[in-house]
Amino acid sequence: MTGNQIPLFPPRTVSELVEDIQALTIEIQELYCLDAIPWVIGVSWGKDSSTVLQLIWNAIAGLPPEKRTKTIHVITTDTLVENPIVSAWVRKSLAQLKIAAQEQEMPVEPHLLYPKTKQTFWVNLIGKGYPAPHNQFRWCTERLKIQPANQFIREMVRANGETILVLGTRKAESSKRAATMRKHQAGRVRAHLSPNASLPNSLIYTPIEDWRTDEVWIYLNQWQNPWGQNNKDLFSMYRGATADNECPLVIDTSTPSCGDSRFGCWVCTIVSKDKSMEAMIQNDEEKEWMQPLLDIRNELDIEDDHDKRDFRRIWGNVQLFERNVDGKTSVEPIPGPYTKYWREYWLRQVLEAQTKIRRTAPEAMGDITLITSEELSEIRHIWLEEKHEFDDSLPRIYKQVTGETFQDNRLGAGNSLLGSDEWSVLEEICNDDAMHLELMAKLLDTCSASSPARFVVGGSSPSSRAATTCR
Repeated sequence: MTGNQIPLFPPRTVSELVEDIQALTIEIQELYCLDAIPWVIGVSWGKDSSTVLQLIWNAIAGLPPEKRTKTIHVITTDTLVENPIVSAWVRKSLAQLKIAAQEQEMPVEPHLLYPKTKQTFWVNLIGKGYPAPHNQFRWCTERLKIQPANQFIREMVRANGETILVLGTRKAESSKRAATMRKHQAGRVRAHLSPNASLPNSLIYTPIEDWRTDEVWIYLNQWQNPWGQNNKDLFSMYRGATADNECPLVIDTSTPSCGDSRFGCWVCTIVSKDKSMEAMIQNDEEKEWMQPLLDIRNELDIEDDHDKRDFRRIWGNVQLFERNVDGKTSVEPIPGPYTKYWREYWLRQVLEAQTKIRRTAPEAMGDITLITSEELSEIRHIWLEEKHEFDDSLPRIYKQVTGETFQDNRLGAGNSLLGSDEWSVLEEICNDDAMHLELMAKLLDTCSASSPARFVVGGSSPSSRAATTCR
């Protein structure tokens, strides 16, 4: 028993566990055949969700083919900042699942979900300047985890009127989880199915809600995986780290996020340390290539980063708070987004890490992508259009770090009357006055974008072009 596990249920013998599995098999078969409501299984490919998927697969495989008429959708969310080892495991598992479903005539359809480009971690942090997440500002979970899963489930509800969401949550995960599950159980209108407070017309089925952690591992190690995956590989992955919980499919804010889990996002700053990645690097020389990721994560995880952030909030307003340090009280502005310098700094760090890892990682990880071209395009769009930083530094940084030219497929990308030369002259004119520079840049950029025909450039040289005006 670990520090996170509580003795909610007395230990069971293996024979008692076998009896429970047999009863669960019948229960799953009856629920499946009861109606035409589609099933959605939320799978993170950790121990709990893998157990649920294996239980359901084996139960449905026990039905005659003519009764396997209802599609079971298996959804997994890729945040684009997952631990690379876990991400590779997930992709391999999904591929095996799809092949096995076709070969065994199983009504299982896997789906790999992603957050929208505008909502990804790097677009928000590097593009908009959101600070690294912390307990008081956990902006990442909703955008990266909850929204992609909920959107898929809502689409299922719209198409079918109702859906049953199958999860691997267990009461033994924590006392908070147990209390939440008991509360939902009290509102059950159908046997074994709990209402979903955040998703109307979606019922929740948790077949292993009363299982202990040791029973989960007994099942995975003693019952053969039906789609060809080796569960002992999963056990080996867990054995390399210190925490106890997997990163579950997150559908609401009460579900433990990656920050509280066994394997989570490599950028996660919700916890004090990424113990799983630290253990992987320390215990296996073949995983030392992940060190640049850990370095970025640790650099992001700075308690006092006020010097890296604007004194205004993201929409330009100033909010004050009373700060007490060593008995001295002061009134200071609540810091806002990262400044231009630090947004560019983080972009460079991520690109340098990606370039280095592609050189040093094993062949299977040689094409690793830490930040996608779509994200880079969106970041460039935000810097140019929302922040009016017409020096257009992203392609320049990309070229300096990777040695390659950034290809931006966005319509109209790079079409601007102003550029880095004008920005440099404007910096010189403003004499390092950041507020003055920002104001002038916004005025010039807005004028050039809204009335290009009336936009007059002073001359051909950078210094004369600084005399640009609007008629």
